[in-house]
Amino acid sequence: MRSFRFLDFVLGAFVAVLIVSNLASSAKIVMLGPFTFDGGTLLFPISYIFGDVLAEVYGYSVARRVIWTGFGASALFSLTVWVVGLLPPEPEWSQRVGMEAYNAVLGSTARIVIASLIAYWCGSFANAFVLAKLKVITRGRWLWVRTLGSTLVGEFVDTALFVTLAFAGEMSAVVLWNVLASNYVFKVGVEALFTPITYLVVGWLKRAEGVDVFDVHTDFNPFALRAVRST
Repeated sequence: MRSFRFLDFVLGAFVAVLIVSNLASSAKIVMLGPFTFDGGTLLFPISYIFGDVLAEVYGYSVARRVIWTGFGASALFSLTVWVVGLLPPEPEWSQRVGMEAYNAVLGSTARIVIASLIAYWCGSFANAFVLAKLKVITRGRWLWVRTLGSTLVGEFVDTALFVTLAFAGEMSAVVLWNVLASNYVFKVGVEALFTPITYLVVGWLKRAEGVDVFDVHTDFNPFALRAVRST
């Protein structure tokens, strides 16, 4: 696999966004004007911008490996929080903080954790697949069509799966729809707002790395982790 100068930085930032988003999602549900969403939604759309950059510059096969790395990091985060919650607390800490506070912020139910991992996995791969295919179809033109088109699909898959799997049956249909719609509109809006920055980052990385991958003959199987690229 070819060595890139800046791929490790993109990978690190991508994983950091995922972990921080997971933590913020557990901490608070917020209202911002007409929108109702979990705290992680403020940052999580940035992961799709990183996903667009990865697929556009380095190709689907590299993006696939990064997606799996993010999946593993998110699963490790959730597992660690769960194991720590099972361990006996220190008495002084129990008086100052207590397990009730710990569980209220970090003690996500298994249902929410599983929903989050499934939604992330499906949405991220849908985003990378659509962008890679659109790049070939458009012959590398109209980057905004690829970034917004892939986000419309990927974020819809992610949001619909997470909200449905995590909260169906626990919220009224009206609240469930409001959360789903608010999350989706906000996430896509962030992508659109950051499009000029995405253009700058993509252009700079292509020049710096000396690469511009077109996935003409790429194996799009999400479980094939071999980094084979078509340029």
